[in-house]
Amino acid sequence: MPHLDTPDGARLVATTEGAGPDILLVSGLGGTAGFWSPVVPGLSANFRVTRFDQRGIGASSRGSAACSIDQLALDCLQVMDAMGIEKAVFVGHSTGGAIGQALARIAPDRLRGLALSATWLKPSHYMEALFGARRRILDLDPAIYAATGAVLGYAPAWLEAHWGTYEAALAKPPVSEDARRVVRERIDALVSFDGSAWISSIPCPTLVLGARDDVIVPAFLQEELAAALPGDPQVVMYPDGGHFFPVTRTEQFLLDLVAFAQRAS
Repeated sequence: MPHLDTPDGARLVATTEGAGPDILLVSGLGGTAGFWSPVVPGLSANFRVTRFDQRGIGASSRGSAACSIDQLALDCLQVMDAMGIEKAVFVGHSTGGAIGQALARIAPDRLRGLALSATWLKPSHYMEALFGARRRILDLDPAIYAATGAVLGYAPAWLEAHWGTYEAALAKPPVSEDARRVVRERIDALVSFDGSAWISSIPCPTLVLGARDDVIVPAFLQEELAAALPGDPQVVMYPDGGHFFPVTRTEQFLLDLVAFAQRAS
């Protein structure tokens, strides 16, 4: 798999599939390229799709730079440069959506469109409480952290019918101190993110997606984000699907994302 070395010593491992206009997929707190596996076949039929493990996660090494949403956005820019991506439709899920907002400020000329999936604009009491509790659970028991992440992230009926997803989450908890440190710093980065100072200046077309039953980043946060975006952002709110609706509602998610990406490209 292609990789690039950042100035601070991180090695970011990326994959590219398909041909056509560029789409860059950036996942959430978990930070893995694998999150997008259900949607890549449908996207790569018409687009060149790039995804990567974020620093310190999966096949990518951590490096020495302090973790912040801005740093993670700069990592995306370096991936784009290394992969020869002049402009892309950026698709960010959860924390990935915060990264996308930061990238739109740092390098607005590199984005054809910005799809913000299950994400938010600025800190809220709800997210501070939830992620503060998850951070504490991580310190107490990484296996319970992994279990609660799966239970909170997926729609209950879907998870019951796809119980292997829960078992897979339990099989890979962040047990080592290095792994827990990466999760801690990413939680700290996401709860402190605030894009409200520049959200109105984002120049590219935007798509906001959410699910009404998302209990990790609730729908009211997508509504707040959409209200702050300039122009006429497209908003899609699914009646259900949980936080990980790109996985639980893959077919509909693909239809909405492909239509947006085709317009933006």
